[in-house]
Amino acid sequence: MENRSSRSTILLPVFIPAAIIMILLVIGTSINPEAAGAVFSNVLNFITDTFGWFYMLAVAIFLIFIIMLAFSSYGSIKLGPDHGEAEYKFLEWFAMLFSAGYGIALLFYGVAEPVIHFASPPLSQPETIAAAKEAMQIAYFHWGFHIWAIYGVVGLSLAYFAFRHGLPLSIRSTLYPLIGDKIYGPIGHTVDVFAILGTMFGIATSLGLSVAQINAGLNYLLPNLVPVNTTVQVITIAVVTGLALISVLAGMDKGVKRLSILNMVLATSLMIFVFVVGPTIFILNAFMENTGSYLGNIVERSFSLQAYKSSDWIGSWTLFIFAWTIAWAPFVGLFIAKISRGRTIREFIAGVMLVPTIFTFFWFSVFGDTALNMIMVQGYDSLITDVQNNQAIALFKLLENLPFTQIISSITVLLIITFFVTSSDSGSLVIDSLAAGGRSDTPWWQRSFWVVTEGAVAAVLLIAGGLTALQTAAIVSALPFAIIILISIFGMWRALRIEGHRNQSLANDNHIPPHLLKLESWRDRIDYITEQPSREEVLDYIKGTVMSSMTEVAEKFKETGWIPEVNYDDTNNRAVLELQRGDDVEFWYEVRLSHYDTPDYYSDDSKNGLSQDHYHRAQVYLRRGAQTYDLYGYQSESVINDIIDQFEKYLHFLNESPNSLPWRMQEHDEDLTLEQGSVFDK
Repeated sequence: MENRSSRSTILLPVFIPAAIIMILLVIGTSINPEAAGAVFSNVLNFITDTFGWFYMLAVAIFLIFIIMLAFSSYGSIKLGPDHGEAEYKFLEWFAMLFSAGYGIALLFYGVAEPVIHFASPPLSQPETIAAAKEAMQIAYFHWGFHIWAIYGVVGLSLAYFAFRHGLPLSIRSTLYPLIGDKIYGPIGHTVDVFAILGTMFGIATSLGLSVAQINAGLNYLLPNLVPVNTTVQVITIAVVTGLALISVLAGMDKGVKRLSILNMVLATSLMIFVFVVGPTIFILNAFMENTGSYLGNIVERSFSLQAYKSSDWIGSWTLFIFAWTIAWAPFVGLFIAKISRGRTIREFIAGVMLVPTIFTFFWFSVFGDTALNMIMVQGYDSLITDVQNNQAIALFKLLENLPFTQIISSITVLLIITFFVTSSDSGSLVIDSLAAGGRSDTPWWQRSFWVVTEGAVAAVLLIAGGLTALQTAAIVSALPFAIIILISIFGMWRALRIEGHRNQSLANDNHIPPHLLKLESWRDRIDYITEQPSREEVLDYIKGTVMSSMTEVAEKFKETGWIPEVNYDDTNNRAVLELQRGDDVEFWYEVRLSHYDTPDYYSDDSKNGLSQDHYHRAQVYLRRGAQTYDLYGYQSESVINDIIDQFEKYLHFLNESPNSLPWRMQEHDEDLTLEQGSVFDK
């Protein structure tokens, strides 16, 4: 019998085109690197000149959409069932999304970008106070809200459709409201191919920046042993790809999460060190002023393309960074979607937009303003020349003027390597999932294939044209995906409106509340409220009264043309009634044993001589998650009435919403209603 852990989960219509394109690219650039480099340069100029306006407009739309969504009534909707809990603690969640997001970019550009813009600003006089202010404002703009709006829109769409509606965790699912089941055909396959290519080239760009900085750091620490050249960088890619392979085989929790937490500890420690030994008061003052300048000019910069100034600055900086981020968005978006199940839309947006952005602003103030202070106050002018000659050396030249240079520089090289490994392994998991149609239970050899492929693509592009080739690949792959993101925004807005209409229609129906049906007198109600039933009592009630009631009502529904099915799940202690028409599950009603901590005012009581730490409920669940009432104590007639009430509400929604989305639940959808935590018995 074939071992399931090694069985292929590849979706061939996605895997084959993506693999062919990447193989042809690797072979073509390997045969003639010089010609490939010239082609890359020409394509880069054409894309930035022709489509620069589109990139800027698209990113502005992403930011406006996600801010509007955060403040809308849809913000309270959960990315998963209504009863779902967040899978990861906040600090773990933040560490993983930040490490995957752009930890490498902060290390590479934290010093280099402010210094370069200070020496050659697009608008101000070079090396002046105005140039320093403009340099920091540009750095904030490039790495602030706009970047995380791109990641946030993609991640939010994926998490919403996957965890709320049971669609595959894949880019194609974001188009379901617009094209329906066609996402499982050629259109969906094409979307995922673009997502794979964008992710691959976006990660390749990051790896190129990383190896350049690792090479510069090793050369700085060991000048006689490690030269700065492409050979060393390719060897570095090979070594770190091997480390990433180990991490990706360890899995999300053991590999990626632990490395991400290590990244955050090292990065935060490095930032605090520079903040303490550097010009601390100046950094704090600059942080406040930089933030104010950024917020005051954010609208103008969001739409600025320097149309009245002939310069390639906007293409080399703003357009490249935005396009690179769009290309990387399938990876980061799908990755943060994976780790964000159970959070509300508002929590997701606040976490993704505010926390990383504030951290980023402070990072640039600590490193960028420390570098500017060294130049403007301490007269360290050679830093400008060093950075202009080699941006990768910028951070190490800054550390050269601070205490414990060798130790801190060594830790910095280690940090760059761990960020490199984290980006590679998490990116491989995402590409692997896309190539498998959204599945995550892929065999080890498939994950290994994508780790090795990432390293090979990065190495070949680096040989062919250096960072120019990497930039070109990222910018070109971003163009079609930007269009896909815009379409997915429209689809998500349509889906949210339909869900809001459903909730409103259910809330406005005038049926008798279920709790008024189950008990006949106010004395019975007091007894019910104060009773704390045991696990055995509730289980007997579900297996007896609830199951018999479901069976009875199912027989009547069968007479009316519905296809009923009643089951009891011993594993999860739940009774389930399904009513079907055709191939789709139309109505789902479930009563499940759940337990909760006993309130303090009951904690000292005992029942049958035994103290109870928990009380138990026969809780009702529908497709959209847990309901807020307990069936325990209902007589059979009342249980049947409650089933009919919920069914009538469902029909009421369908009648009021003729254009509602026909969400097709997958075979694994039952798992969507099963909480992973300790709240429910299993």
